[in-house]
Amino acid sequence: MASSDSPPPGKPPLPWRVRLLVGAASFLHSASLRADGTVNRSLLSLFERTVPPSSAPDAAGVSSTDHAVLSHLRVRLFVPAPAASGSQSQLPVVVYFHGGGFVFHSVATAQFDALCRRLAASIPAVVASVDYRLAPEHRAPSAYDDGEAALRWALAGAGGALPSPPTAVFVAGDSAGGNVAHHVAARLQGSVAGLVLLQPFFGGEAATASEQRLRHAPFGAPERLAWLWRAFLPPGATRDHESANVPAAIQRDGAAAGRWRAFPPTLVCVGGWDVHQDRQRAYAHALRAAGAEEVRVAEFPDAIHAFYVFDGFPDSQRLLADVAEFVNRRAAEHLDAPVNDQCPLSTGS
Repeated sequence: MASSDSPPPGKPPLPWRVRLLVGAASFLHSASLRADGTVNRSLLSLFERTVPPSSAPDAAGVSSTDHAVLSHLRVRLFVPAPAASGSQSQLPVVVYFHGGGFVFHSVATAQFDALCRRLAASIPAVVASVDYRLAPEHRAPSAYDDGEAALRWALAGAGGALPSPPTAVFVAGDSAGGNVAHHVAARLQGSVAGLVLLQPFFGGEAATASEQRLRHAPFGAPERLAWLWRAFLPPGATRDHESANVPAAIQRDGAAAGRWRAFPPTLVCVGGWDVHQDRQRAYAHALRAAGAEEVRVAEFPDAIHAFYVFDGFPDSQRLLADVAEFVNRRAAEHLDAPVNDQCPLSTGS
């Protein structure tokens, strides 16, 4: 579906409870961002609800455990029970990166713990949620380095923590986590069966049409977005840095270089009330133009940014179905491919 040049009519169709939660989250985030470029993490910890892992299966049959990958890096594994998955012998693994503008949240944040549980049950798959380091304490490429380490850990069998050896390994993420997921998949293209990006967070110096017309939409304030990019990017970098302006970076490489022809099949989920939607569509277009094998865009016209953390939305259920279809289809194709066609572990950047 093509982007519209006119603003959506009225306000996004949100239940009153969701509207209150979005407003509270926006206020808390804004109150925690200091003018000197630091974050009041004590304030965040007072209001953000976190949950521990649970070895006992939940109502959907999903259990979770935490694992140390490096001294500073943990991964929370979500494993569906055999009753939920039917069989664990061929479960795909999804390495997942949570959103939060590179600054907020963790694998223990209640909303992201719940989202990973829903993904694990609905696909079904083992979901490895990565607790990558946050900005501004750790700028780019720290999150990408942590993501690569976590992906390599999963590809190597997660230290024996997986219910069976990994067959097809996917990379996924939402918002800023979608940005991280792209860069991690780009580093290890040949090892990734597919990439799932839920409203990925990209940027650029020149404002897009959607950034201008949706500046008052949930999580769309330009001042907030500018602060987050300053906190994440290397000192002195602009938002046209390759970490932020990913569509432009792909366009600069072009099809001639051949780098993107082997890029994993990609699903990009776009919301009609998301300030970032123009950059997300530009990303998909740039990948296609550079020769990527498969790039699918799933449109959710009524969706705000981060709608997927609210499981009561019909769009949230459709997103889970779209992700499950994509992962299962690509996993089956990956398993059916001749051994010689399956790329070995890549070490390129």
